[in-house]
Amino acid sequence: MSLRARVTIAVGAIVFGALGIVAAVVYPVVGAKLRGTSDQALMQVAKNAPTIAGKLKQAGTLGQLVPFGSTQLQILPGAAVGHPNGFVSVTEHDVEVARGTAKPYFHDEAYGGVLYRIYTTQFARDPGVLVRVAQPASNSATTQTALGWLLVALVPAAAIAAAVTARLAAGRVLRPVGRLTETVERIRATGDLSAPIEAPGGASRCRTIRSNSRGAGGAGSSGGADEISRLERAFAAMTTALNESVSAQRRLVADASHELRTPLTSLTTNLELLAERPDDPSAPALTAAALAEAGELRALINDLVDLSRDGRASLHIEDVRLDLVAERVAARADRRVPGLRYELECRPTLVRGDSDALERAIGNLVDNALKWSPPEGRILISAASGTVEVSDEGPGIPAEDLPHIFDRFYRSANTRALPGSGLGLAIVRRIADLHDGTVEAIPLEHGVKFRLSLPELAGQSDSDG
Repeated sequence: MSLRARVTIAVGAIVFGALGIVAAVVYPVVGAKLRGTSDQALMQVAKNAPTIAGKLKQAGTLGQLVPFGSTQLQILPGAAVGHPNGFVSVTEHDVEVARGTAKPYFHDEAYGGVLYRIYTTQFARDPGVLVRVAQPASNSATTQTALGWLLVALVPAAAIAAAVTARLAAGRVLRPVGRLTETVERIRATGDLSAPIEAPGGASRCRTIRSNSRGAGGAGSSGGADEISRLERAFAAMTTALNESVSAQRRLVADASHELRTPLTSLTTNLELLAERPDDPSAPALTAAALAEAGELRALINDLVDLSRDGRASLHIEDVRLDLVAERVAARADRRVPGLRYELECRPTLVRGDSDALERAIGNLVDNALKWSPPEGRILISAASGTVEVSDEGPGIPAEDLPHIFDRFYRSANTRALPGSGLGLAIVRRIADLHDGTVEAIPLEHGVKFRLSLPELAGQSDSDG
């Protein structure tokens, strides 16, 4: 069953039930109101009995049932139990009312095939005289019956009208949902995540969402937008993010295949040469080259594994001297690439974190500096107040690439010919996020400075190792 049909049935059922409850309350209330009005009319006629009695005496009809407007009036002097002329019998209760020993009362009784509403009371200031005022009960019953039939007709008619209106309104309200559904089906059929999503006004929101998907607030921050518009924007943002993720993964496959192909080819060639000539004097050099290529493969695979965990890996949190970690990374880099000048400016600073992860992050920053530093270039590594900075004298980062250098798998056009997979800086940002820290790139006149900032433990900046 379609959503429109369910809305139609639900609205119709709700309206029918609500109006049914209203009718069930109104019908008896109106009936009681009509009876109360009828009783007030009978009591008013009884109050006028002394005035009417004189006229009846003159007409010789005193004691008979005479018409008085829409009612019937009977005044019985010397009331006694029995059958008076032309009306219902007088009971013992009626006689007590006439004597003043019982209160006036209302009751319904049939006479001549007609049901009457009868008010029995004492003639004013004249004990023993009985006054009875009667009115056919069908007068108010007819009005109540007419109301009942009207309610019986109106309740289902109103429910049907509400259901039809709800169906028309649902069709209009759900039209954007229908378009969204068509878009989803088209995406499922074609796999094209860039398919535009039409807004209620007919204009595509795809570009707007794509430009705002990285902003704070995202798709769900609109103040006055209705839920359907918010759904469209949220879905557009989702498909945009998914499209970017798929594109990034495709770039990863292309980059990884390129990076893996070279060391695999070299490794295979060296191993084939060793297999053909195991006693060749160059065997040790071939073995060393093969081991180096295997190390490159291992590093690349480790990068891929680290990023695939998406921050879910467990960290071993402890107090870490960030300055000592930076010094270890610098010492290792000096041994690996001794041709550069390394300058250290470290002061004791203590943070809470995973020592291995932080060493990996600082190592990636230093490796990036090594990659871009010119021969005999200077690399400055500083650590203080929970912050590590790594500066180089390389060509710097183009302005158009600066906002994206920490994105996963991102590689600018200038770096695609160089070794690397574009994962190192993304790993640095992920480690910074896991430690509630930040990482940023600051362009210099010659080169670039990377700053990794972490929350420092208060009062521990001068701790000894």
